Amino acid sequence: MSKYYTGRKTKNLFDPHSKIPFKLSRSKIELFINCPRCFYLDRRLGVGQPPGFPFTLNSAVDKLLKKEFDVYRNKQISHPLMEANGIKAVPFKHDKLNIWRDALHGGIEYLHIPTNLLLTGGIDDVWASSDGQLFIVDYKSTSKEEEVSIDADWQISYKRQMEIYQWLFRKNGFNVSPTGYFVYCNGLTDRDTFSAKLDFDIKIIPYDGNDSWIEAKIIEMYKCLVGPVVPEYSADCDFCIYQKILKEVKVG
Repeated sequence: MSKYYTGRKTKNLFDPHSKIPFKLSRSKIELFINCPRCFYLDRRLGVGQPPGFPFTLNSAVDKLLKKEFDVYRNKQISHPLMEANGIKAVPFKHDKLNIWRDALHGGIEYLHIPTNLLLTGGIDDVWASSDGQLFIVDYKSTSKEEEVSIDADWQISYKRQMEIYQWLFRKNGFNVSPTGYFVYCNGLTDRDTFSAKLDFDIKIIPYDGNDSWIEAKIIEMYKCLVGPVVPEYSADCDFCIYQKILKEVKVG
């Protein structure tokens, strides 16, 4: 873990006196929603949560899905999954698509003038109808016996993710449908043998997003960042609970 987690950071931190736009990714917005204290420690003081381990199989599914949909994008025809679900669209072709997909070094951006915060997000895909309306698409993968859905309480983060992407594209002048799609891949474990092959059941789940909450949340994040005081511990944050208990016990 120490190879990847270097402790306190000193670069790319929020400076309330700086005139340079401060970049905040979609994941940092989610961090603020989940725990303002951890968000402040990370973006203002440079003490981020220890990273989790990468989901390499999920990343492989994501990469292969992009390659597959790109075949149909280049031909400007619908993918069979889209046709099977009655989605009248084709994968959107745009010069900036690969930039929008690059969450680490690119993403789609929008500068929020009132706060000077540069909001970014790295999307998976975009589909377009014949009249130019765009549908934001997010890939998800898992492996479980029951049918996949986006109805679990913890999956509210998936819905917010979709809404942020929709908001970013609207702010960039695109005509975005309120309906987005989750391409959800479920790895099947009911096969008799592995045979170096993992089969998936793929389900497309529509979701009608509502981005009306985002503007107010940006203002909240900005007020948090410019404040001189670290927010209180969050009662439902595992990292806060750990920090708080650690202060209460004698170590060494």
